[in-house]
Amino acid sequence: MDLMEAIKGRRSIRKYKPDSVSEEALQKIMEAVRWAPSWANTQCWEVILVKDPKMKSELATVLSNTNPAFSSMTEAPLVIVLCGKKGVSGFKKGEATTVKGDWLMFDTGIAMQTLCLTAHSLGLGTVVVGNFNHKKAEEILGVPQNVEVVAITPLGYPTTEGSAPKRKETFEFIFYDKYPGR
Repeated sequence: MDLMEAIKGRRSIRKYKPDSVSEEALQKIMEAVRWAPSWANTQCWEVILVKDPKMKSELATVLSNTNPAFSSMTEAPLVIVLCGKKGVSGFKKGEATTVKGDWLMFDTGIAMQTLCLTAHSLGLGTVVVGNFNHKKAEEILGVPQNVEVVAITPLGYPTTEGSAPKRKETFEFIFYDKYPGR
């Protein structure tokens, strides 16, 4: 699968087959995350792989039962929790170097996109879940204070393929030389 095919074909998957994800596929995904770019190569992300059904059920409680991904948390054979180490990305000598402060959201976003595209290229589905009780997730998972849970994704084989949502045309978001520069 070429890159544009992966980008255009990846969908948010919320229904999964019970088939387990092979260790080989999981290692390919984690290797891709390893190579995701990051601020000054700080690689601030850490990953928690949740396979235990009891842990997945407990982790599902951090989502509201109206969240469309709620059932995915227990249906998928694996749940991946992406965390970021605080005060690492975007820092030099302990000081934030940009007006955005900690750059961990940017770097973990790149890592998550890399994860999702790699999973898709292997025939696996993901859905990036960000609307949940982060503090409760951190407590359940035993995450230390210098680390925060950023996003969660179930991982598994989709029961069906989703269709592409309508996308903006490029002229709707490209400006030349200055804003609004059309």
